[in-house]
Amino acid sequence: MMKAQLSLDPAFVVADVRRRTFGSFVEHMGRCVYTGIFEPRHETADEDGHRRDVLDLAREMGVTMVRYPGGNFVSGYRWEDGIGPVMHRPRRLDAAWHSAETNEHGIGEFILWTRKAGVEPNYAINLGTRGVQEALDLLEYANHPGGTYWSDLRIAHGHAEPFGIKMWCLGNEMDGPWQTGHKTPYEYGRLAAETARAMRQRQSGLELVACGSSNSSMPTFGTWEATVLQECYDQVDFISAHAYYNERAAGDLASFLASAVDMESFIEDVASTADHIGAKLRSRKRINISFDEWNVWDNAATGTPTVDWPSAPRVGEDTYTLADAVVVGSLLITLLRHSDRVTAACQAQLVNALAPLRSEAQGMAWRQASFWPFAHASRLAKGKVLDTHVVGPNYPNERFGDTPVIHSVVTHDEESSELVVFVVNRHLEEPVELSVGLRAFPGYRVVEHVILDDEDVHAMNTEQEPDRVQPRRAESSQVDGEDAQVLLPPVSWSFVRLRPNG
Repeated sequence: MMKAQLSLDPAFVVADVRRRTFGSFVEHMGRCVYTGIFEPRHETADEDGHRRDVLDLAREMGVTMVRYPGGNFVSGYRWEDGIGPVMHRPRRLDAAWHSAETNEHGIGEFILWTRKAGVEPNYAINLGTRGVQEALDLLEYANHPGGTYWSDLRIAHGHAEPFGIKMWCLGNEMDGPWQTGHKTPYEYGRLAAETARAMRQRQSGLELVACGSSNSSMPTFGTWEATVLQECYDQVDFISAHAYYNERAAGDLASFLASAVDMESFIEDVASTADHIGAKLRSRKRINISFDEWNVWDNAATGTPTVDWPSAPRVGEDTYTLADAVVVGSLLITLLRHSDRVTAACQAQLVNALAPLRSEAQGMAWRQASFWPFAHASRLAKGKVLDTHVVGPNYPNERFGDTPVIHSVVTHDEESSELVVFVVNRHLEEPVELSVGLRAFPGYRVVEHVILDDEDVHAMNTEQEPDRVQPRRAESSQVDGEDAQVLLPPVSWSFVRLRPNG
């Protein structure tokens, strides 16, 4: 049997666990909003038209922050279309997803939903077809208490209290030629700086995110970040990163399971580029990373309508397999391992469109296989992220070469004294016996070991079989001397909770 050793010590800390790591994303894409979070005629709909069944699952999943309303959608969006009486809101064409947007759901409905869900709103501004003035109008409508045109209009629309949005994305994927209003890095950097400066003149304490590269394969990757930050470094707090992975694009399952290798290098490259510009500008400020789009997504398999202009079509409705869920777990491990620089993240998206939750119009809602790693990590990752070291076997794959079989991160909550090991076994066939060194944690015992695996790595949850892929409790894990012995099945996600005796 393959064996691996994990070493850890409470003195070696990466950073605090960031609650914003467990963010999600609701875009006006496909059925994410309509028949996703919002369906007034559904049997579970509340007084605002939001589906209570989806809300319950979002709470169970442990989402802490939600980015809205896009995504590609936002670069052609007029936020004013989604305010005021619904019967007066215009129907528009959305070029991003080749759809008709009814605007029944806008910023007011979104804020009501976030308050019910208990999550922080993260709002994206259109810097594709719009600019500084529209951003200021939106900020005034959303956050100013009253006594001005836009704030009084919000109050007239039934929202007496300001929305209190703190985190704002300054556009979306402006490096992408597919983006409405696509810009060069210099053009975008100047616009981001001007918008950020003007917003800060209106309200202090905002946290602003500049657009980074859409993915690390973009021909302008690196150059884009450097040029943009050269223009707006002192006006922003974050640079964004986006990444999607799937088995088809990876070429084979073994390479797909190693997707986090790419995310690791992506994060490190963006951080080093930001630090280079900070040094060049002689700034004492440090730019962090908002990884505000990440997931498994096979866009080629679940694409966009090309004829007519349907309202809320099925776009990006991937059905996630056990293997997809293991990769999602590995990506979460990567984000946690880089909590010193990745201080916010949003899994894209929440429901229906490339999402851990699925729902049907007038029907049920259910958890996809990829729901489980997110829910486990959000619930259990607390306190500090420890700097851990794993010695173990590698496995070969076409894309990344020899890759560690075990991918892991450990969190330590000093308040409860709990250690949690989150770990993925990437090997296609072999189980691994993992020894977790507890020399620095004498007297600890295993209180729970939960595994997500399946004999069929392509097993999935569907409307017909919503509970096909489920986590299970392992009973054999135990402490032997100074090590906890944990058996990890092939292609699996696990968490192991340890606490002191007594």
